[in-house]
Amino acid sequence: MMDLKQAQHYCEKKAVRSGSSFYYSFLFLAPDLRHTMTALYAFCREVDDIVDMDKDPSVARQTLNWWREEIVRLYQHQASHPITKVLQSTDLTQRAPQSYFQDIIDGMEMDLDIHHYPSFRELELYCYRVAGAVGILTTYVFGFTQEATLTFAKKLGIALQLINIIRDVGEDARCARIYIPGNELVQYGVEAQMLTQRTNNKATHDLLQHQAGRARRIYQEALQILPKEDRSQQRVSLIMGEIYLQLLNEIEHDGFIIRNECITLTPIRKLWLAWRTYRREKKAA
Repeated sequence: MMDLKQAQHYCEKKAVRSGSSFYYSFLFLAPDLRHTMTALYAFCREVDDIVDMDKDPSVARQTLNWWREEIVRLYQHQASHPITKVLQSTDLTQRAPQSYFQDIIDGMEMDLDIHHYPSFRELELYCYRVAGAVGILTTYVFGFTQEATLTFAKKLGIALQLINIIRDVGEDARCARIYIPGNELVQYGVEAQMLTQRTNNKATHDLLQHQAGRARRIYQEALQILPKEDRSQQRVSLIMGEIYLQLLNEIEHDGFIIRNECITLTPIRKLWLAWRTYRREKKAA
C-alpha cells in the first residue's frame, strides 16, 4: 500500500514529466503548499491524459466516471488514488467546494463529445471547466479575503487556456478538434482544413491575431479585478500568467505561423520568468 511520501513522489513525477509551465510556478512555495499544488496539477494531468491517450471513447468515459466517484471518496476522506491521497492529507477539501473538481472532469469529457464550437460563448464554458475551475481551486489553496479574487482566478484560467489553444491550433486540428469559434472561422475565411494542413496566409494570421487579442483582453481584465489585499497570496497565479503572456508574445513575434511543433519557452527562461515575477511581487508586497 502506497504511503503519503510515495504518493507525493507519484505526483511530483507526473508534474515534472509533463514539462508544463505550471511546475515552475511551484518552485518558490513552502513544502506543504508545493505538495498541494503539485497534487492538484497532477490531478488535472491525469484526467486530461485519459481523453488524450485512450482511443476508445467508451473506456475514457468510464475512467472519467471513476474519477468522479474518486472525488466523492476524497471528500469523504476515503481516497484510494495516490493523487487524491495527497490531496486528502491537506485541508483543501475543507475549504474548496467539490463542484470545481467535478467541473474539471466535465471539461475533459467535453473533448469526447464536442469537436467544434459554434461561437465563443460555447468555447468559454469549455475554457472555464478545464482551466478556470483549476484557477479557482488554486485560489482556495493559497487563500483569499475578497470574493473578487475568485473571479480573477476564473478569468486568468480562461485567458491561459485561450493561449494554449493558439499555441496548439495545428496539433489540435489534426486530432479533429477545432477550438476556434466556428463563426470566427467563417468571418476570417478560414476552413478547418487550412488549420489541419498548417496553411499560413493572411486569413489564418488575422484569425489567430484576433484570438490573441481576446486572450490579452481577458488577461488584463483578470489583473484589474484582483484585489490588492489578496495579490501577495496569488503570486503563483501571477507567475503562471507572466509565463503564458511571454509565450503569447513569442507566438505573435513568430507571426502566428502554424508550425509542425508548438512554440515553447525553454526551462531556463521559464525559471527566470518565475523568479523575476516572484521577486517583483515580493518587493511590491
